Amino acid sequence: MAKTVKKFETEVQQLLDLVIHSLYSNKEIFLRELISNASDAIDKIKFESHSNMELLEGNAEWKIKLHADKDAGTLTITDNGIGMSMDEVADNIGTIAKSGTKNFVAALKEQNLADNPELIGQFGVGFYASFMVADKVVLTTRRAGEKQYGCRWESTGDGSYTIEECEKETRGTEIVLHLKDEMKEFLDEWKIRSIVKKYSDYVQYPVVMDITRSEPVKDAEGKVIEGGGTIDKTTEETLNSMKAIWTRSKSEITEEEYEEFYKHISHDYDKPLSTIHYSAEGVSEFKAIVYIPSHKPFDLFLRDHKKGVHLYVKRVYITDNCEALLPDYLRFIKGVVDSSDLPLNVSREILQEDVQIKRIQKSLVGKVLSTLAEMKEKNFDDYLKFYGEFGPVLKEGIHFDYANKEKLQELLLFESSKTEKGKFVSLKEYVERMPEGQKEIYFITGMSRESVENSPYMEALRKKDYEVLYMTDPVDEWVVQAVNQYQDKHLKAIDRGDLELDTEEEKKEKEAKKEEAKKEFGGVMEYIQETLKDRVKEVRLSSRLTESACCLVADEMGLNANMEKILKAMNQEVPEGKRILELNPEHQIMQVMTAMYEKDKNNPKLADYSELLFDQALLTEGSPIKDPLRFTRLVSELMVVGGK
Repeated sequence: MAKTVKKFETEVQQLLDLVIHSLYSNKEIFLRELISNASDAIDKIKFESHSNMELLEGNAEWKIKLHADKDAGTLTITDNGIGMSMDEVADNIGTIAKSGTKNFVAALKEQNLADNPELIGQFGVGFYASFMVADKVVLTTRRAGEKQYGCRWESTGDGSYTIEECEKETRGTEIVLHLKDEMKEFLDEWKIRSIVKKYSDYVQYPVVMDITRSEPVKDAEGKVIEGGGTIDKTTEETLNSMKAIWTRSKSEITEEEYEEFYKHISHDYDKPLSTIHYSAEGVSEFKAIVYIPSHKPFDLFLRDHKKGVHLYVKRVYITDNCEALLPDYLRFIKGVVDSSDLPLNVSREILQEDVQIKRIQKSLVGKVLSTLAEMKEKNFDDYLKFYGEFGPVLKEGIHFDYANKEKLQELLLFESSKTEKGKFVSLKEYVERMPEGQKEIYFITGMSRESVENSPYMEALRKKDYEVLYMTDPVDEWVVQAVNQYQDKHLKAIDRGDLELDTEEEKKEKEAKKEEAKKEFGGVMEYIQETLKDRVKEVRLSSRLTESACCLVADEMGLNANMEKILKAMNQEVPEGKRILELNPEHQIMQVMTAMYEKDKNNPKLADYSELLFDQALLTEGSPIKDPLRFTRLVSELMVVGGK
């Protein structure tokens, strides 16, 4: 058959331009694609040779060979796979969107054959990545078993190609890339090594290259001959390890190997806290080795923090930052996921948003959470180490991962009024030790244990001996918005809304006392309300204070002081709002101010005392006061009067 010039099919040139200029963000991807196609070709002949050994032609030493010729400016990729016939070349390459691999897999499925080879690429698309770096591509191939002739295909990517019969002694495919002048770096040995190591290290066939090194001349016994000069020696070296640890069974892998692999992918010098190695089968098939680190990385809370899960498809590297594989609250997880059936788009770089990726994520998240639950149950010391490092990050999932909210709730730990500093209680343990008569799970948010422990909001609960959860992580403010109840017990903030701690009998008794107090202090409370009307929503008598004179309380759904501080620290706009000033009817200041009010309603000291109460409430909750100088002057005056 003479050389024939053919045009690509309709719109193929537009697709080719897309591949060359837009589809791949990284030029070095071309070599990954060609090695993947070569691996596919070897898979195919291995499979077909089971039923026809003659296809092997006496050559079953599988390998993919690279050859860089700097003088000619060419990079050659050769394999001893199945090869292609003339019709297959025209069909698979002449039509860019057609995939020989895809059709091969479809045919296997129709035959319902077991032990199908795992095929990586789509030849028609991956092959054309060559034109990102080459201005001419020459492909020479011969199909196994068809010894009479081979086929040569050649194109400069300008919309046409030539195809002709040729002689080729061995089966398989050879692709010669005539590199563009600005792409000659891909002929450097170090560059080729780095690309193969990054993308194709775990391809199951050796990727080899002849390496030439200068060596001193040696005698017959292997000793260096002094003054003998040097000689160039060429040896064939394998560039990839082919050791995909995740494809082996757990029983074959030692702890040292797991740790070595963790350090390799995470760049962490410490051992991981836990290793998760499993295979998922059924609707979605993939293998995974993921690790829970023993400490958090420095950039865990930075916006550009890279997630640590590497994605492979049939042992070919895709990305080391696959955001779709794990939700953001598990961004500390390191490891590898290798999918057998994950669909990719034509670029092989960007995962499609489809059901397969969601299934992998669901399975992976479930496995991580069940591992953490088991650690919490069986090795609490390890879980405390984990929680100390990653607890605040894990809590983010409560707000965003509704499907796993119940599982995440069981993983939460908090310090409380019943625990020593540094000791924790779970929601389950809290509920189990609730005294009879307690209706709700009480909590307080704040910046530190010390600030919440000494808060005036704690007084009535301490008197009742009710346990209060101390929520001192900033993220806790969002956690309690998502977890409003646990085991039918509502979570109640002790610094918001009304606080009902009493039995019906106690409530009746306190209501009677409160009515008396309203009569006694009604006038002075109205005065305080009028004086502070620009700063407080309401002034009322408190049921939560037993020792302190006053406190500020947010509405049930309003912003408390802690949330306001967090929003301001995040440079967020804090909406204008007023809180409720609660006064302790049993505190002596109420009698003092009432006596002053009844004696002289126009006494200027009443306004000063009202201001002092408000500032005092701000200080006890850790908020800044408007006029510190005036506050200190008033306190000093009171000290002088009290000292006389």
